[in-house]
Amino acid sequence: MSAGADDLLRNAVVCGSIDEALQGTVFVVAMTARMRDISHEVLTPREAMPLLAHHAAQHQVALLFGTEMAGLTNEEMGKSHVLVRIPANPQYSSLNIAAAVQVACYELSVAMEYAGLSLRQLEIEPAPHEEVERFFVHLEEVLRQIGFFNSKHPNKLMQKLRRLYARSRLEQEEINILRGILSATTSYNARNKGEEGREKGEG
Repeated sequence: MSAGADDLLRNAVVCGSIDEALQGTVFVVAMTARMRDISHEVLTPREAMPLLAHHAAQHQVALLFGTEMAGLTNEEMGKSHVLVRIPANPQYSSLNIAAAVQVACYELSVAMEYAGLSLRQLEIEPAPHEEVERFFVHLEEVLRQIGFFNSKHPNKLMQKLRRLYARSRLEQEEINILRGILSATTSYNARNKGEEGREKGEG
């Protein structure tokens, strides 16, 4: 089943979660056959693989595939920067995972061959996956604190916010700035509540 790829099997790392597998990556491409009801940039492999190769010149990147039976969940795809859909017969657009991996890896190899020596060095420091995830946890906490959410289930809104920031390709410095803003928002909100409490006590 894996003729000529024994080294890949020996060196494969088994992870307990998507976040563990994506730790250290700065650019993630998620493969899907289904059109999703989320605001996500959808590219073909030929469009996406040069982007992946570009980031791979200096940083860790990832191709994310779902299970054979169900593919990726919306939550899992929310951790990617772009979706990639392999053009296929609309009557049967779903490929088995081995075929999808072959197509994606072929297009990536072509992109790397053409990009190899002419790849422009990245002048930015992209934020790694785990820093982006910490930002989203911080963001959701602050939005809850200031009463931004109208319901107890803000998942759809958070998905849209993830897509917004994924399109911007956040740098580490930008993450630091955004989290600084969130911390300042929390402090300002706490001060205002304290002042309101004192005014009520004096009244």
